[in-house]
Amino acid sequence: MTRQEKLTSLSVSRETTAQLNEFVALVKKWNPVINLIAKGSISNIWSRHIEDSAQIIALAKLSDCWIDIGSGGGFPGIVVAICLKEISPSTCVILVESDLRKAAFLRQAAATLELNCEIHSFRVESLTLARAATVSARALAALPKLLEYAETLVETDGVCLFMKGQSHQDELVAAQKSWSFEHDIVPSQTDIHAAVLKIRNIRRAAA
Repeated sequence: MTRQEKLTSLSVSRETTAQLNEFVALVKKWNPVINLIAKGSISNIWSRHIEDSAQIIALAKLSDCWIDIGSGGGFPGIVVAICLKEISPSTCVILVESDLRKAAFLRQAAATLELNCEIHSFRVESLTLARAATVSARALAALPKLLEYAETLVETDGVCLFMKGQSHQDELVAAQKSWSFEHDIVPSQTDIHAAVLKIRNIRRAAA
């Protein structure tokens, strides 16, 4: 069964569910010290953060590398890595997080859960990384800035998955002033006002 076939037929196993629960426990343990997620979202962490993060896997292009920028508390990066452990174990998820305390948490989570991850605690614009088939980001920056980051990170035929709130249409309009790209707007499965922007073929717009 190919990676894509596995992805299409995804049903979260008992083992994956157990690991996601273990990750939730880690987030709850560290959150009072580092503020990984808003305190008000702790009570609905599964729908607000776990399911919200996992939904992008079905939109991804899976190969040897996935880069998640501005990984924060591990959403979506750690959630993706947990799920890919079953679907595509050879895919290394690279998490980029400049906040040193959050990066320390990400390293602890990746080690505890034995995930195929690399953690880079630098600002994304200062890093030189091999290009990835999928680049993701959640609540990091406005779309024009995300495209600037992704231009040097995504493979030529790769895909960017940017999780956006209700302003995603405005961000698309702003981005199209400086950038040329193909895109799909995929309605979020967890928030009626949100969407995942699936973006391909990023190029700077002609002057």
